[in-house]
Amino acid sequence: MRILFLSRWYPYPLDNGSRIRVFNLLKILSVQHEVDLLSFVEREISQTQLDAMAAYCRHIAVAIYIPFQPDRIHALKGLFSVQPRSAKATYSLEMQTLVDALTRARRYDVVIASQVDMIPYTPQGIPAILEELEFATLVEQYTKATSLPRKVRHGLTLSKLRRYLQACLPRFAACTVVAQHELDHVRRAVPSYGGRLAVVPNGVDRAYYTGDFGSLRPDTLIYAGAVTYQANYDAVDYFVRVILPLIQEQRPQVQLFVTGGTGDVAVEHLRCRPGVHFTGYVDDLRPLVAQSWVAVVPLRRGGGTRLKILEALALGTPVVATSKGAEGLDLVPGQDILIGDQPRTFADNVLQMLGDPDQRARLQAAGHNAIARYDWRAIGEHFCHLVEGVAEDTDIRR
Repeated sequence: MRILFLSRWYPYPLDNGSRIRVFNLLKILSVQHEVDLLSFVEREISQTQLDAMAAYCRHIAVAIYIPFQPDRIHALKGLFSVQPRSAKATYSLEMQTLVDALTRARRYDVVIASQVDMIPYTPQGIPAILEELEFATLVEQYTKATSLPRKVRHGLTLSKLRRYLQACLPRFAACTVVAQHELDHVRRAVPSYGGRLAVVPNGVDRAYYTGDFGSLRPDTLIYAGAVTYQANYDAVDYFVRVILPLIQEQRPQVQLFVTGGTGDVAVEHLRCRPGVHFTGYVDDLRPLVAQSWVAVVPLRRGGGTRLKILEALALGTPVVATSKGAEGLDLVPGQDILIGDQPRTFADNVLQMLGDPDQRARLQAAGHNAIARYDWRAIGEHFCHLVEGVAEDTDIRR
């Protein structure tokens, strides 16, 4: 088949969950099908980035993404629009021109629009799939709003998204989400949708995470995630201020490493605390994670599924997380992963992993085995069947 893939995120380098997901889906699709990629980028991309995707895509073109700035005139006008403000304020004529030119020059069997940002550019008349629709974060922001103005603002955003999807989703023959709870949100928001709904979870390339990445470093903890993402910042701030002191009361030598860039985020109040290290951007996280005794995932907000957990388990690093951190993953608490939603429970779970080698070894083995179902090859094959089914259904109707 000929597939047009529209992506909010350019898939390389593999430095966030969205890019990793798009990269692996494109990699799997390209084995049997011909794929063209049109993607947003934050800045001009390098030849290395182009070459990395040229192995999987016949044609690649990019447009500069216009970030959502709530105080810009287009965003303010969006307050009076039935569309979500971000959809109106970030609309790109450059991307629309690329789509129009390519669809005039070439016939496609299927269009895949990755994330809600790409809905406006999805051409009519071609079977289309909306890939990775996310609802849970907005629902969470609304339900957990602590003030009336925030409640009203998040409620308005959520209401607009529901109406937007009710109008747009019927154009798509299928829609995918990363977890069952996201699927439930979509069904409630658009109960009349008659297309295919499918859970396509995030995954991990187990072969990539197999190997010798160095010796274990005693009493080391790792949080893999840039604090420039608000959910990561909240998790790190919470862990360093509330949980880490409880751990260091019994094991003062414990060190926490936080990976990813810090950008303009103020972290000095965290960096100055004993045993806390911000590594900055790391090209290859595998040695840092594999050498750590425990991966901590104290997330309290955000959506999707946590690639950082899958990657840690693939490397044999046991994980202690909150229920929110492990949300959407089919892992057995106490067997594959340890869960702690209260600071004391979380700290005790980490201390157990640091102080009991036998228990740590059991959790390592169980967690490593549990992620077999999250191998990208199996997930990609499932996604390919969905894409091919959409094309076949359209051919039959014709």
